[in-house]
Amino acid sequence: MAGGRIELVSLTKRFTEIAVDNIDLNVASGEFFSLLGPSGCGKTTTLRLIAGFEQPTAGRILLDGVDVSAIPPHRRNVNTVFQSYALFPFLTVFDNVAFGLRNRRLTKTELDQRVYSALELVHLRPFAKRRPGQLSGGQQQRVALARALVLQPSVLLLDEPLGALDAKLRRSLKVELKALQEQVGITFLYVTHDQEEAVTMSDRLAVMRDGKIVQIGPPAEVYEQPADTYVADFLGVSNLMPVQVVSRGPGSQCEVKLGESALTVDHGGLDAPDQSHAVIRPERVRIEEYGSVGTNRVPAMVSRLVYLGSSTQVFLRLAAGADVQALLQNDGSQTDLAQGTPVHVYLAPDALRVLGGGAPVADPTAADAEPEEIRQAS
Repeated sequence: MAGGRIELVSLTKRFTEIAVDNIDLNVASGEFFSLLGPSGCGKTTTLRLIAGFEQPTAGRILLDGVDVSAIPPHRRNVNTVFQSYALFPFLTVFDNVAFGLRNRRLTKTELDQRVYSALELVHLRPFAKRRPGQLSGGQQQRVALARALVLQPSVLLLDEPLGALDAKLRRSLKVELKALQEQVGITFLYVTHDQEEAVTMSDRLAVMRDGKIVQIGPPAEVYEQPADTYVADFLGVSNLMPVQVVSRGPGSQCEVKLGESALTVDHGGLDAPDQSHAVIRPERVRIEEYGSVGTNRVPAMVSRLVYLGSSTQVFLRLAAGADVQALLQNDGSQTDLAQGTPVHVYLAPDALRVLGGGAPVADPTAADAEPEEIRQAS
C-alpha cells in the first residue's frame, strides 16, 4: 500500500463561528501524525475536511500534490475509521470487510485474497464467519480497521477510534495500531484528545486550540519544549508556577523569583516576559529532606499522596504558595513521606522552562458534557 502526502494550505472552515482558522500543515507520506486538542479545537473538523465530508470555506487540500478540495469523498483515495465502528450486525466479519469491494468488479479469488489479507493484518482471520455481536469491542475495532485498509487508501483517517474502549484495551491496542501502521506503510492521520495516545503512537503531532495549530513536532520535543503554557498544561501533567524574571543570562538562561525563592532556569528566558510561568514536569521534581541547602531548593510541605502502583504521586504546597506535583518511582529508595511532612524541593535548572502566553485548558475528558453541535465542530 502506497503512502499519501497531505498538504493543507491556508485551510479555513466557518460554521456560525470559525472552526478551522487558516491553518497550514504538511504530513509526510507514510507518517503517523496526530491532531491533538480539547473538544472544540477544530481537530475533527480538519479531519472531515480532508475526508471530504465538509467543504472548506477557504484554502486548499492537497493529496499527493493534487488539489482535492472540490472532489467528493468517494473519489478521494482516503478512508476513515470513526469512534463508532458502524459495522453491519447482520453480516459476517468477512462480508463487513468485503462490503466496499463488492462494486469493484473483482473476481471471487481476488476479493477473497484481499479480504483475508486484511483480516490477517489485524489478526482476525479465524473470526471471518462470526458476526459483530459475537466479537469484543477490541475485535470490532480491528474489523473496522480491516474494512478501511482493504480498500488500499493512501491515507487512513482515524477519528478517536479507541474512545469507546476500556482503558486496559486502549493501552494494548495503541501498540498494535502503531505496529500495523508501520507494517502497511501508509499515512495515518489520527485525531484524539487523549495525550497518552498521541504521544505513544505519533511520529509527529500538532496541538490545536481555537481552530489554530499552536505547536507541531515529535512527541518528545513538544512534551519537553512546549511553546507556551497552553501546550505545557495540555500535553501531560505540568507544574506551572507564576514567576518574575529578574535577570537574563547567556543563551536562554535566566534568574526568576518564585515568592521569596530565587531560581536559575536554563530554558526559555530569552523571549519570556517579566511576568511569566515556570514549568517543570512531575518526574523531574526531586524531594529532599527539610533543611537541604543549595540553589534551586524551595521549602514545601506534603499535602497529599496518591499511590499509583509503580509510582506515587506526591502533591506539595511550596512556601511561595504554588502547588506542585512530584512523581516518585516505588523502587524502595524513597524515604517515608506522609501528609504534613516538611521537605525541601529541588527544581533542577535544566528541568525548568520559562513560558509565556496561553492559559491552562479544561479537562479534555469533559467533552461528553458539551452540546452535540460543539462536539461535531471539534
